[in-house]
Amino acid sequence: MSRTNMPKVVMNPASVKRTTLRPTRGWAPIDLLELWGFRDLLTVLAGRDVKLRYKQTLLGVAWVLLQPLLAAGILSFVFGVIAGMKSADLPYPIICFAGMLGWAVFGSTLSKTSMCMVGNAALVSKVYFPRIILPFSTVAATMLDLAVSMVPMAVLIAIWRIGLSWACLSLPLWIALLLMMSLGLGLVAAALTVSYRDVQHILPVLVPFLMYASPVGYVVQSVPSSYRHIYFLVNPIASLIEGFRWSLIGTAPPPAWAVVYSAAVATVLFVLGAAVFRRMERRFADVI
Repeated sequence: MSRTNMPKVVMNPASVKRTTLRPTRGWAPIDLLELWGFRDLLTVLAGRDVKLRYKQTLLGVAWVLLQPLLAAGILSFVFGVIAGMKSADLPYPIICFAGMLGWAVFGSTLSKTSMCMVGNAALVSKVYFPRIILPFSTVAATMLDLAVSMVPMAVLIAIWRIGLSWACLSLPLWIALLLMMSLGLGLVAAALTVSYRDVQHILPVLVPFLMYASPVGYVVQSVPSSYRHIYFLVNPIASLIEGFRWSLIGTAPPPAWAVVYSAAVATVLFVLGAAVFRRMERRFADVI
């Protein structure tokens, strides 16, 4: 068939779906239907972050195991040997390792989320998609790291013959609350970093301080009883890490009121972070 005899396809303008993009005004909620429409992009970005995390590294995924193990070893030496802190009936290294895994869920998500907009500047400035997909896509790498790190934790539990209890069923709760709190703070940091690059220099200083202020290398029972109430109020991450450790190795559980307080703080931070991100995202493509 010659080119001149080929049938012509005529598009009906009325059948073409058009989408008009306008900047949001005021405090706009998260559009869940729009996020669902971009679910494939969320999966692609999450898979990309996982693949690039250890690309062109000699040890590859072994870094997932080495980082928390080395950090737990250093904390065990500092707090258990030098400071002389004692744990109940459990070896101090596994106390620190369990705390480090809980902290990694929070700290890793916060660090990745805060830099996700600047790290994808070319994508943000050229293509439209719900910008909040970028922070959400970082969660996959965090969860993969946690899943891999659970392997040496299971080995340590077997070596020291630590029996599991029904408390392990609450592990998803602590992970979800830690993710909510870190995502809330990370969304605010990501939005501010677009306009104020000082944030990317401040966070690497603040995050380690926050780690040492949290019960990662020690248990809350090491804090004097007269200060524990204030400690839980000032640091809402503390009860979540204590609960994470309790669900894994059976240490003392955090007080119920502290858990409720931390859950409320995590919810407020997540909602506030999403609101701040949505309000500021209209300027991302212009200033990034």
